[in-house]
Amino acid sequence: MKKSLIALAVLAASGAAMAQSSVTLFGIVDTNVSYLDGVSNAAGTNTESKYGIGTSGNATSRLGFRGVEDLGGGLKAGFHLEGEIFGDDGNASGFNFKRRSTVSLMGNFGEVRLGRDYTPTFWNNTIFDAFGTNGLGDSSHVLQLATATFVRADNAIGYFLPAGIGGVYGQFMAAAGEGGNVGVAAPLNAAAINGSNINPGRYVGGRVGFASGPFDVAVAYAQQKFSGNLANVNAVGNTVEQKTLNVGGSYDLGVVKLLSYFNQDKVDTAKENRFSISGVLPFGQSEVHLGYEMSKLTNGAAESKIDQVAATYQYNLSKRTALYTTASRVNNKNATRASVTSGTAQSAAPVAGGKSTGIEFGLRHFF
Repeated sequence: MKKSLIALAVLAASGAAMAQSSVTLFGIVDTNVSYLDGVSNAAGTNTESKYGIGTSGNATSRLGFRGVEDLGGGLKAGFHLEGEIFGDDGNASGFNFKRRSTVSLMGNFGEVRLGRDYTPTFWNNTIFDAFGTNGLGDSSHVLQLATATFVRADNAIGYFLPAGIGGVYGQFMAAAGEGGNVGVAAPLNAAAINGSNINPGRYVGGRVGFASGPFDVAVAYAQQKFSGNLANVNAVGNTVEQKTLNVGGSYDLGVVKLLSYFNQDKVDTAKENRFSISGVLPFGQSEVHLGYEMSKLTNGAAESKIDQVAATYQYNLSKRTALYTTASRVNNKNATRASVTSGTAQSAAPVAGGKSTGIEFGLRHFF
């Protein structure tokens, strides 16, 4: 249950005046037991099998605080602080607010938001995925051209359209690089950076959509520039630019909710196309989630492919608590080495062209 707090001790201790109309503590705890098999080659020779306790198999475990202050005249100020929690080890590596840390000004004009937040191009990947980019069924397991800002961007300023404009919604984000040094994901980071890391900042993107009744559709686009020279993608000079375009949608038929998205990433001559289709079948207190996704990366004459199939059975003990089991299999082709993962329990990367499978049983609770 969400609990409204009249005062927040941590803020009171700092001497800050409490003027918020409301402050809410919220979160999710999701912990599971998983078996990750058999990253294997074409001959079926296992290279690793692993049992473990993982987290965030059905929904990302988190702890957060959000508050709103009514400034009068239709103007409001708010904040949102949220960090991931790990039920398997109690956050042995420490707790932070990297999931989201923003402050906002809201009114009839919409919302202006500052801080670390989700990128517009990420939303179509998670909202139109029956697994919500969580656990073994996460559709981003097949992603090959990932950047440090695939999910979130630091140092960002965002604008959100106001609600109530005929079902149209949208957002815009611009994020400064500020000298960060984090590389992109494989296959573009393998000794191709000429002795330097690449800057994961300078993100500019937007998303617009339309939702009415059971129907929802949205399109997003972004450009992100990096410093550094990626020789294997024929980067010009010291500038590398990644362009992302995606479109997604869902339709709730009652007996089944269908979801799908298409995503294209380009980095100079490298281009990746990803496609996902999934569905949710509710019956009684149960739900079945099914999904399939594939990606194809081309870079000149080189080509690499990955696909994944996944299924979840979820039993809702209440509106806030559920038991679930998920199974997934990633099929690598060519030189790809993607694997299924579940929280902190991870399968080692398979051999090139190998397979990775997993199954997990978990308990998820909202509060």
